[in-house]
Amino acid sequence: MDKFAKYLLTALIISVALGQFVQVITRYVLQVPVMGLEETMAYPTVWLYILGSVNASRENTHIRANVLEIFIKTDRGHTILAIIGEVISLIVGLWLLSWAWNYTQYAWRVWRESPTLYIPTFYSDVALVVGLTLMMIYTASHLVRHIRDLRTGEIA
Repeated sequence: MDKFAKYLLTALIISVALGQFVQVITRYVLQVPVMGLEETMAYPTVWLYILGSVNASRENTHIRANVLEIFIKTDRGHTILAIIGEVISLIVGLWLLSWAWNYTQYAWRVWRESPTLYIPTFYSDVALVVGLTLMMIYTASHLVRHIRDLRTGEIA
């Protein structure tokens, strides 16, 4: 799974960078903008953002502003704080996931298309529900690990 995520994110980054490079060269150097390039670039860009967030959730490297960690001195306290943070993340994430699911159902029903190339926007709309589902799975696994560490006393 790690290799797949690494290669997928790399491919998405390359496609977005290449698309932007082509856009700059054709529009500003050659003075001939490529019709629909911005539309097609929206799809890998959205997936890159969402899957990048999933990757940060998988690695547990999201940016955190835990001011309480400064005042808590014990490893057990840090683990309890991490459990509280994961529970809050799960509550908010599941709430957002329900909204994303409703939006995905709407997007499926309406089946909008992009204005120039008529590409269904559902393919980028579904990224949010896929990403939030994966993030909630990883958050739940981190929560289980923290609880297990607290129970066994093997606090990292």
